Amino acid sequence: MATKRRGDRETWDEMIRYVDVLIVGAGISGIGAGSHLKSKLPDKTFLIVDARESIGGTWDLFRYPGIRADTDAQTFSYEFKPWRRDNAIADGAEILSYLHETVAEYTLSSHLRLGWKVASADWSSQRGLWAVQLSNVGTGRTATVECRWLFGATGYYDYDQGYRPHFDDEERFTGEIVHPQHWPQDLDYRGRKVVVIGSGATAITLVPAMAETAAHVTLLQRSPTYILPIPSRDPVTDGLRKLLPEHIAYRMSRTINRTRLAVIYAVSRRYPRFTRRLVRWVNKKALPKGYPVDQHFKPSYDPWHERMCFARDGDLFSAISTGKASVVTDRIARFTERGIELATGDSLDADIVVTATGLQMIPLRAMTLSLDGVPIDVADAVVYKGMMLSGVPNFAFAFGYTNAAWTLKVDLVCEHLCRLIAHLDNHGEHVAVPVANDPTLRLTPMVDFHAGYVRRAAETLPRQGSHGPWSMAMSYRADRDRLVRGPVADPALRTSRISTDSDVAVRVG
Repeated sequence: MATKRRGDRETWDEMIRYVDVLIVGAGISGIGAGSHLKSKLPDKTFLIVDARESIGGTWDLFRYPGIRADTDAQTFSYEFKPWRRDNAIADGAEILSYLHETVAEYTLSSHLRLGWKVASADWSSQRGLWAVQLSNVGTGRTATVECRWLFGATGYYDYDQGYRPHFDDEERFTGEIVHPQHWPQDLDYRGRKVVVIGSGATAITLVPAMAETAAHVTLLQRSPTYILPIPSRDPVTDGLRKLLPEHIAYRMSRTINRTRLAVIYAVSRRYPRFTRRLVRWVNKKALPKGYPVDQHFKPSYDPWHERMCFARDGDLFSAISTGKASVVTDRIARFTERGIELATGDSLDADIVVTATGLQMIPLRAMTLSLDGVPIDVADAVVYKGMMLSGVPNFAFAFGYTNAAWTLKVDLVCEHLCRLIAHLDNHGEHVAVPVANDPTLRLTPMVDFHAGYVRRAAETLPRQGSHGPWSMAMSYRADRDRLVRGPVADPALRTSRISTDSDVAVRVG
């Protein structure tokens, strides 16, 4: 499946007849899926397609100052590939380099087709195949690829457009307004006054990074967020590396860090008042004496009802303590020529306003699915084992945790997908489709999370069930028991064989 380049665009240089698995997305989920297939099902053919011209997904798209993971690198990395760098909280560039290393180590380059966007996919019940329509984003050329399995490794948000509310009179502002998702690489903020609107992980990362060279950075938030400092070096991991072989040290540190975060989450949800007091105590210790902690660092919701944020080495608190950054908790009334007027009547002068206002969730990156030509509304489906959809054959997807590293779930999903494909092969079968026909099943939103980007997209997402394989666990331990240690065969999963394999082809137009 060799490829060549035409200008800066990748083109097909031979007629690919068929692949066993088509992976949509060349980010951390897609590269992980390809690596699992390579090692566990080496006889299976697969392609990884992505509309972008480069791998990495989020970690190639986002280029704003200070971009990094918001969980430790040991759990954010793949189970099968140790994190060898010293940083316990990985920078965006380090993560992208790690993904390129994975592509090289697992020889995935020949499986990549970059610059190709998946427009739609139709399942043929008669043939037991997906016909996937693709288009080249540069040339407009089209291709129809047929595959036995379709894997959605697209993440959950819109790469083209972040969440960007309109503010009254913002057109009057004479400075620059930028969104982190579309960061101008030539933006010079040295010695300039910056206002960052938002209170999520992106804002918490941006403020201390920009404060290093800006005249001053103000974090303008409508309401506070839970924020805890986290060290950039992990002494436990460093110690284990000195004492044990690399693969053993990696497994142990990964388990320790995963367990630590799970305990924090469990304690936070079970004892919210205690957790509130603990976080407040940590914040108070990290901030100057007399700082109004309750005004700017006391959220109205319980811990982990939204994702908790982490400040690497307490950098946000340090920036506030040195006077390089400040926090204002208020609502925006309108923009002015010189900055922002607040609801209280106060104003903030700014040369640059950064709208770190969030993401737009979009199911399957707007890829249209159909069954024998009839459109599938994913909002009507029920999630099966957190990785498949009821009534949709031979389709799987990756959706990570809201309370832990995304990659933890990716590894488990890919492991189970490989087991499922092998199970079908061993039984001479070709098709697997979850069927939600349990009359006692009570349906709820797929994601039990109160973040704004989830609430805005709730009606477009699949649902989860109240029990059995239909529940959406946000627990690595529960998912490991279900996806890795548990059986593949399940009464809710119907498997079958296709009597004859019809010819399959790729047509390039």
